Amino acid sequence: MPFRCVVALWAAALLVPFAASQDPVQQTAPPSQPQSSSSANSSGRKYSHANDFLIRGTVFTDKALAFPGAQLSIRRAGEKKFRWLDSTNSRGEFAIRVLQGAQYEMVVHVKGFADQTRTIDALTGSGENNVVFRMEPVKKGKK
Repeated sequence: MPFRCVVALWAAALLVPFAASQDPVQQTAPPSQPQSSSSANSSGRKYSHANDFLIRGTVFTDKALAFPGAQLSIRRAGEKKFRWLDSTNSRGEFAIRVLQGAQYEMVVHVKGFADQTRTIDALTGSGENNVVFRMEPVKKGKK
């Protein structure tokens, strides 16, 4: 019998603060207007990936094995600075989003292998391009 009394007192002690915080007269305020986020552009619209172009592909070794950790660099055709940098995953695969409506130059670099370069045409619309790179070892000349 004393155990039931302790449980009842404990339950009452927990419920009293909860009941006091629930004011039935208090009403919730209407939701405030959403504020513009920092990702919104100057016209107030948020950026959407709907018009992005997806460049995806795989990098292989000269022996047709997946090449993890290959460095990828992408820039718009005619520009000097690379704007997108990434590397391949453990299966030699990659996927990078760029803006549609331009041509891009993609360079794959791995130490000990010749750099591979491709031009990616994102001017027209399928929305994605799949590229495959097969890296060739640098031929060391004898002196």
